[in-house]
Amino acid sequence: MQTDTITRRFEVPGGAGRAVRVRAGELVRIVDLAGGQVGDVFAFATDVPDEHHSAAHTRTHTRRLFPALGEQFVTDRRRPILTLVADTSPGQHDMLIAACDPPRYAQLGAPDHRSCATNMWEALAAVGHPYAGPTPQPINVFMRIPVGADGSLTWLSAPTSAGDAITFRAELDAVVVVSSCPMDLVGINRGAPSPLAVEVLAGQGRRS
Repeated sequence: MQTDTITRRFEVPGGAGRAVRVRAGELVRIVDLAGGQVGDVFAFATDVPDEHHSAAHTRTHTRRLFPALGEQFVTDRRRPILTLVADTSPGQHDMLIAACDPPRYAQLGAPDHRSCATNMWEALAAVGHPYAGPTPQPINVFMRIPVGADGSLTWLSAPTSAGDAITFRAELDAVVVVSSCPMDLVGINRGAPSPLAVEVLAGQGRRS
C-alpha cells in the first residue's frame, strides 16, 4: 500500500458525511485521525443507481459477520463492489447495526441530532447520485459490537488509535459515502465525534 499514489484526499468533520466518486480499481482508505471514531460507509454502483452494498448479501457471500482481508463486499444484486485490501486498525468492524437516523435520536430524546442516514442523503445529493431507495445497512468501520454466546450484542467504544486506517478497492465504478458517526449518546465514539480522512489512491487495476 505504501507505493500507491494518493490522488484525492479530504477530511470528514466529526458528525458530518462526504461522498466521493471512484473508478473500478481505485483504492479508498479511511483514516481515523484522532482515534476512537466510528465511520459509516455506504457504496452505490454508478451504472445501476439503485444498486448498493448489501450487508446481508455480503454475509451470505463470505459466510462471515465481516469480510476478512482479500474478501469482497457485494451488492443487493450480488455483484462485488468493494474488496477489503488492508487494515492497520485492531480489525474490529461491524455490519449488524443500522445507521443512526432521526427516529433513533428521537427515541433517545434528541430529535434534532445529526445522523448517519441524513449525512448519507446529503452526501449523495452533493455529488448528484440519484439513489432513492431505503437507507442501506452500512459498513461500520472501527465499530466494536461483540456478539455474545447467547446472541446478545454489546456496544463498546471504538478501539482505534490515531492514524489507524482501513482500505477498500473498488470493484465497480461507484459512489462511496463516509459518515463520521455523530453518535454521542451511546459510547461508541468515546464521547464526542471526531474527524476521519478519506484518501483515494491509484490502485493496480480491477482484480476481482
